[in-house]
Amino acid sequence: MNSPPFLPYTWMLLSATAFSVMAICTRALAGQCNWQVIAIFRTGLAMLFAAMLAYRAGAKFAVFRPPTLWMRSLAGSVSLLCGFYAMTHGSVSEVIVMTNMYPLWVAVLSWPILGEMPSLEVWAAMLLSIAGVCLMHPPQELGGQLAYGAALLSAFTSGIALIGLHKLKDLDPRAIVTHFSGVALLLSLVACFVFPQTLPTKITPSIVLLLLGVGTSATVGQLLLTKAFTSANAARVSVVGLSQVAIVMLLEGLIWQRSFSVLTLFGMCLVVAPTAWMILRRAR
Repeated sequence: MNSPPFLPYTWMLLSATAFSVMAICTRALAGQCNWQVIAIFRTGLAMLFAAMLAYRAGAKFAVFRPPTLWMRSLAGSVSLLCGFYAMTHGSVSEVIVMTNMYPLWVAVLSWPILGEMPSLEVWAAMLLSIAGVCLMHPPQELGGQLAYGAALLSAFTSGIALIGLHKLKDLDPRAIVTHFSGVALLLSLVACFVFPQTLPTKITPSIVLLLLGVGTSATVGQLLLTKAFTSANAARVSVVGLSQVAIVMLLEGLIWQRSFSVLTLFGMCLVVAPTAWMILRRAR
Protein backbone atom coordinates (compact mmCIF):
# COMPACT_ATOMS: atom_id res chain seq x y z
CA MET A 1 0.00 0.00 0.00
CA ASN A 2 1.16 3.53 -0.74
CA SER A 3 2.11 5.55 2.32
CA PRO A 4 0.24 8.82 3.04
CA PRO A 5 1.77 11.79 1.16
CA PHE A 6 2.42 13.70 4.40
CA LEU A 7 4.47 10.88 5.94
CA PRO A 8 7.89 11.90 4.48
CA TYR A 9 7.39 15.41 5.88
CA THR A 10 6.59 13.97 9.29
CA TRP A 11 9.77 11.89 9.11
CA MET A 12 11.77 15.00 8.20
CA LEU A 13 10.30 17.01 11.10
CA LEU A 14 11.10 14.23 13.55
CA SER A 15 14.58 13.96 12.00
CA ALA A 16 15.15 17.69 12.55
CA THR A 17 14.05 17.32 16.17
CA ALA A 18 16.39 14.36 16.73
CA PHE A 19 19.35 16.19 15.17
CA SER A 20 18.55 19.23 17.34
CA VAL A 21 18.81 17.04 20.46
CA MET A 22 22.12 15.71 19.13
CA ALA A 23 23.41 19.27 18.62
CA ILE A 24 22.43 20.32 22.15
CA CYS A 25 24.05 17.22 23.69
CA THR A 26 27.19 17.90 21.64
CA ARG A 27 27.35 21.50 22.82
CA ALA A 28 26.86 20.35 26.43
CA LEU A 29 29.96 18.15 26.00
CA ALA A 30 32.12 21.08 24.84
CA GLY A 31 34.92 21.63 27.33
CA GLN A 32 34.42 18.15 28.79
CA CYS A 33 35.14 15.85 25.86
CA ASN A 34 37.22 16.05 22.68
CA TRP A 35 35.17 16.44 19.52
CA GLN A 36 36.84 13.35 18.00
CA VAL A 37 35.55 11.20 20.88
CA ILE A 38 32.04 12.59 20.39
CA ALA A 39 32.25 11.76 16.69
CA ILE A 40 33.40 8.21 17.48
CA PHE A 41 30.47 7.61 19.82
CA ARG A 42 28.04 9.16 17.34
CA THR A 43 29.23 7.06 14.40
CA GLY A 44 29.90 3.89 16.38
CA LEU A 45 26.48 3.77 18.02
CA ALA A 46 24.77 4.76 14.77
CA MET A 47 26.52 1.94 12.91
CA LEU A 48 25.62 -0.58 15.61
CA PHE A 49 21.96 0.45 15.84
CA ALA A 50 21.49 0.73 12.07
CA ALA A 51 23.19 -2.62 11.42
CA MET A 52 20.98 -4.33 14.00
CA LEU A 53 17.84 -2.82 12.47
CA ALA A 54 18.98 -3.75 8.95
CA TYR A 55 19.77 -7.32 10.01
CA ARG A 56 16.43 -7.78 11.74
CA ALA A 57 14.60 -6.44 8.70
CA GLY A 58 16.56 -8.71 6.37
CA ALA A 59 17.95 -5.76 4.44
CA LYS A 60 20.81 -6.39 2.04
CA PHE A 61 24.06 -4.75 3.13
CA ALA A 62 26.13 -2.87 0.55
CA VAL A 63 29.89 -2.37 0.85
CA PHE A 64 31.66 -1.69 -2.45
CA ARG A 65 28.81 -0.98 -4.84
CA PRO A 66 27.25 1.20 -6.07
CA PRO A 67 30.02 3.86 -6.32
CA THR A 68 27.46 6.54 -5.43
CA LEU A 69 27.20 4.97 -1.98
CA TRP A 70 30.88 5.78 -1.37
CA MET A 71 30.37 9.32 -2.64
CA ARG A 72 27.55 9.76 -0.12
CA SER A 73 29.46 8.15 2.75
CA LEU A 74 32.80 9.92 2.27
CA ALA A 75 31.28 13.36 1.73
CA GLY A 76 28.87 12.82 4.61
CA SER A 77 31.72 11.72 6.89
CA VAL A 78 33.71 14.90 6.21
CA SER A 79 30.55 16.93 6.82
CA LEU A 80 29.98 15.09 10.12
CA LEU A 81 33.52 15.68 11.40
CA CYS A 82 33.43 19.36 10.47
CA GLY A 83 30.03 19.69 12.12
CA PHE A 84 31.15 18.21 15.44
CA TYR A 85 34.24 20.41 15.51
CA ALA A 86 32.09 23.46 14.81
CA MET A 87 29.42 22.64 17.41
CA THR A 88 32.01 22.19 20.17
CA HIS A 89 33.89 25.39 19.33
CA GLY A 90 31.17 27.87 18.36
CA SER A 91 27.57 28.93 18.95
CA VAL A 92 25.47 25.89 18.18
CA SER A 93 22.57 27.95 16.76
CA GLU A 94 24.79 29.83 14.33
CA VAL A 95 26.61 26.64 13.37
CA ILE A 96 23.28 24.96 12.59
CA VAL A 97 22.25 27.94 10.44
CA MET A 98 25.47 27.68 8.43
CA THR A 99 25.35 23.91 8.03
CA ASN A 100 21.77 24.21 6.75
CA MET A 101 23.04 26.11 3.72
CA TYR A 102 23.48 22.74 1.99
CA PRO A 103 20.47 23.16 -0.39
CA LEU A 104 22.25 26.13 -1.96
CA TRP A 105 25.36 24.02 -2.39
CA VAL A 106 23.25 21.23 -3.90
CA ALA A 107 22.07 23.72 -6.54
CA VAL A 108 25.59 25.00 -7.24
CA LEU A 109 27.19 21.53 -7.22
CA SER A 110 24.56 20.25 -9.64
CA TRP A 111 26.56 22.10 -12.31
CA PRO A 112 29.80 20.04 -12.15
CA ILE A 113 28.16 16.81 -10.93
CA LEU A 114 24.87 16.67 -12.84
CA GLY A 115 25.52 19.17 -15.62
CA GLU A 116 22.71 21.52 -14.48
CA MET A 117 23.75 25.16 -14.85
CA PRO A 118 22.58 27.29 -11.85
CA SER A 119 20.40 30.26 -12.80
CA LEU A 120 21.09 33.87 -11.86
CA GLU A 121 18.54 33.54 -9.05
CA VAL A 122 20.60 30.72 -7.55
CA TRP A 123 23.75 32.84 -7.54
CA ALA A 124 21.80 35.75 -6.02
CA ALA A 125 20.51 33.47 -3.25
CA MET A 126 24.06 32.28 -2.57
CA LEU A 127 25.33 35.87 -2.34
CA LEU A 128 22.54 36.79 0.09
CA SER A 129 23.41 33.82 2.29
CA ILE A 130 27.09 34.79 2.27
CA ALA A 131 26.06 38.31 3.29
CA GLY A 132 24.06 36.78 6.16
CA VAL A 133 27.09 34.80 7.32
CA CYS A 134 29.18 38.00 7.24
CA LEU A 135 26.59 39.80 9.37
CA MET A 136 26.68 37.04 11.97
CA HIS A 137 30.48 36.94 11.86
CA PRO A 138 32.49 39.55 9.92
CA PRO A 139 35.26 38.10 7.71
CA GLN A 140 37.96 39.30 10.11
CA GLU A 141 36.31 37.26 12.87
CA LEU A 142 35.82 34.20 10.69
CA GLY A 143 39.53 34.11 10.01
CA GLY A 144 40.20 33.60 13.70
CA GLN A 145 37.31 31.21 14.35
CA LEU A 146 37.83 27.91 12.61
CA ALA A 147 34.50 26.67 13.95
CA TYR A 148 32.46 28.70 11.48
CA GLY A 149 34.76 27.87 8.60
CA ALA A 150 34.27 24.21 9.51
CA ALA A 151 30.49 24.76 9.55
CA LEU A 152 30.60 26.17 6.01
CA LEU A 153 32.72 23.24 4.85
CA SER A 154 30.24 20.90 6.52
CA ALA A 155 27.41 22.44 4.46
CA PHE A 156 29.45 22.14 1.26
CA THR A 157 30.26 18.45 1.73
CA SER A 158 26.72 17.77 2.93
CA GLY A 159 25.49 19.06 -0.43
CA ILE A 160 27.68 16.50 -2.19
CA ALA A 161 26.42 13.75 0.13
CA LEU A 162 22.77 14.56 -0.48
CA ILE A 163 23.18 14.57 -4.25
CA GLY A 164 24.51 11.04 -3.86
CA LEU A 165 21.79 10.06 -1.37
CA HIS A 166 18.99 10.97 -3.77
CA LYS A 167 20.43 8.46 -6.27
CA LEU A 168 20.25 5.56 -3.78
CA LYS A 169 16.50 4.96 -3.79
CA ASP A 170 16.97 1.25 -4.49
CA LEU A 171 18.94 0.61 -1.29
CA ASP A 172 17.38 0.09 2.11
CA PRO A 173 17.80 3.25 4.27
CA ARG A 174 19.18 1.16 7.14
CA ALA A 175 21.88 -0.27 4.86
CA ILE A 176 22.79 3.23 3.67
CA VAL A 177 23.08 4.52 7.24
CA THR A 178 25.17 1.48 8.25
CA HIS A 179 27.64 2.07 5.41
CA PHE A 180 27.84 5.80 6.07
CA SER A 181 28.32 5.30 9.81
CA GLY A 182 31.03 2.70 9.26
CA VAL A 183 33.01 5.00 6.94
CA ALA A 184 32.48 7.94 9.31
CA LEU A 185 33.69 5.82 12.27
CA LEU A 186 36.93 5.00 10.46
CA LEU A 187 37.54 8.66 9.62
CA SER A 188 36.71 9.66 13.21
CA LEU A 189 39.37 7.26 14.47
CA VAL A 190 41.86 8.71 11.97
CA ALA A 191 40.97 12.22 13.21
CA CYS A 192 42.13 11.23 16.71
CA PHE A 193 45.67 10.86 15.38
CA VAL A 194 45.67 13.63 12.78
CA PHE A 195 44.20 16.43 14.93
CA PRO A 196 45.37 17.25 18.48
CA GLN A 197 43.19 16.30 21.44
CA THR A 198 43.20 19.27 23.77
CA LEU A 199 41.16 17.81 26.64
CA PRO A 200 41.99 14.92 29.00
CA THR A 201 39.84 11.84 28.58
CA LYS A 202 37.31 11.66 31.42
CA ILE A 203 34.55 9.13 32.03
CA THR A 204 31.76 10.38 34.25
CA PRO A 205 28.07 9.39 34.36
CA SER A 206 27.00 12.74 32.88
CA ILE A 207 29.47 12.48 29.99
CA VAL A 208 28.39 8.89 29.25
CA LEU A 209 24.72 9.91 29.23
CA LEU A 210 25.40 12.83 26.90
CA LEU A 211 27.45 10.63 24.56
CA LEU A 212 24.62 8.08 24.50
CA GLY A 213 22.23 10.95 23.77
CA VAL A 214 24.39 12.05 20.84
CA GLY A 215 24.61 8.54 19.37
CA THR A 216 20.96 7.61 19.87
CA SER A 217 19.44 10.87 18.62
CA ALA A 218 21.83 10.93 15.64
CA THR A 219 20.86 7.39 14.65
CA VAL A 220 17.15 8.18 14.85
CA GLY A 221 17.66 11.41 12.92
CA GLN A 222 19.79 9.75 10.23
CA LEU A 223 17.32 6.91 9.66
CA LEU A 224 14.37 9.30 9.44
CA LEU A 225 16.25 11.69 7.14
CA THR A 226 17.31 8.88 4.81
CA LYS A 227 13.77 7.50 4.75
CA ALA A 228 12.34 10.94 3.97
CA PHE A 229 14.84 11.71 1.19
CA THR A 230 14.37 8.35 -0.51
CA SER A 231 10.56 8.36 -0.24
CA ALA A 232 9.60 11.78 -1.62
CA ASN A 233 10.81 14.80 -3.53
CA ALA A 234 14.10 15.70 -1.82
CA ALA A 235 13.61 19.43 -2.33
CA ARG A 236 10.16 19.47 -0.76
CA VAL A 237 11.11 17.55 2.38
CA SER A 238 14.25 19.69 2.82
CA VAL A 239 12.06 22.69 3.65
CA VAL A 240 10.84 20.89 6.76
CA GLY A 241 14.45 20.18 7.72
CA LEU A 242 15.03 23.90 8.21
CA SER A 243 12.87 23.67 11.32
CA GLN A 244 16.04 22.46 13.05
CA VAL A 245 17.25 26.07 13.19
CA ALA A 246 14.23 27.19 15.22
CA ILE A 247 14.30 24.09 17.44
CA VAL A 248 17.99 24.55 18.32
CA MET A 249 17.54 28.28 18.99
CA LEU A 250 14.62 27.49 21.32
CA LEU A 251 16.54 24.79 23.19
CA GLU A 252 19.67 26.92 23.47
CA GLY A 253 17.61 29.78 24.87
CA LEU A 254 15.83 27.55 27.39
CA ILE A 255 18.92 25.68 28.58
CA TRP A 256 21.62 28.37 28.50
CA GLN A 257 19.45 31.54 28.42
CA ARG A 258 21.12 32.46 25.13
CA SER A 259 19.97 35.76 23.63
CA PHE A 260 20.55 36.92 20.05
CA SER A 261 21.36 40.40 18.83
CA VAL A 262 19.25 42.02 16.11
CA LEU A 263 22.22 41.86 13.72
CA THR A 264 22.72 38.14 14.36
CA LEU A 265 19.01 37.41 13.85
CA PHE A 266 18.98 39.42 10.63
CA GLY A 267 22.04 37.53 9.42
CA MET A 268 20.36 34.22 10.22
CA CYS A 269 17.30 35.28 8.22
CA LEU A 270 19.50 36.20 5.26
CA VAL A 271 20.91 32.67 5.32
CA VAL A 272 17.69 30.74 5.96
CA ALA A 273 15.35 32.69 3.66
CA PRO A 274 17.33 32.16 0.42
CA THR A 275 17.85 28.53 1.42
CA ALA A 276 14.11 28.00 1.88
CA TRP A 277 13.41 29.82 -1.39
CA MET A 278 15.90 27.61 -3.20
CA ILE A 279 14.32 24.45 -1.80
CA LEU A 280 10.80 25.54 -2.81
CA ARG A 281 12.05 26.57 -6.23
CA ARG A 282 13.56 23.14 -6.84
CA ALA A 283 10.36 21.52 -5.56
CA ARG A 284 8.26 23.43 -8.09
